Amino acid sequence: MKKDNEIAAEVFGFFTEIGIINQLSTTILAKTLPHGVHPSHFSILNHLARLGDGKPPVRIASAMQVTKNTMTHSLKVLQDRGYITVRPDPEDRRGKLVYLTQAGRTFRDQAIVRVSEVFGHIIGPDQLAIMKRTKGDLAEFRKHLDNNR
Repeated sequence: MKKDNEIAAEVFGFFTEIGIINQLSTTILAKTLPHGVHPSHFSILNHLARLGDGKPPVRIASAMQVTKNTMTHSLKVLQDRGYITVRPDPEDRRGKLVYLTQAGRTFRDQAIVRVSEVFGHIIGPDQLAIMKRTKGDLAEFRKHLDNNR
């Protein structure tokens, strides 16, 4: 069994690599988005497209791990661009629900194409093989972390 400091070094090293990959890929994504749209805004659109819309802002904020005020600002940016609509919750008139518009879906899909084209220039067969090999394990690890917040 490894000593505690060796385990700590493994854990820290693992998350350091993930953090660096996230920073590099987010920077590439940011360069493909129009002025005023940030990767965090794209993440909201992607979240709604992947997991379904009609969610309260507080649930989206929790998923994105940001404050309610930060989410309110981001949703305003997306609403002003026509990418989402915010409507009253029919079951709880005090609450609101966020819906992706067709323009939002189209924007998200086009952003994925643009960033994929950029990545296509730097990711070769070896990198693609690594991605295919590790994607399932990373998804499993993400689910574990998400379930243990």
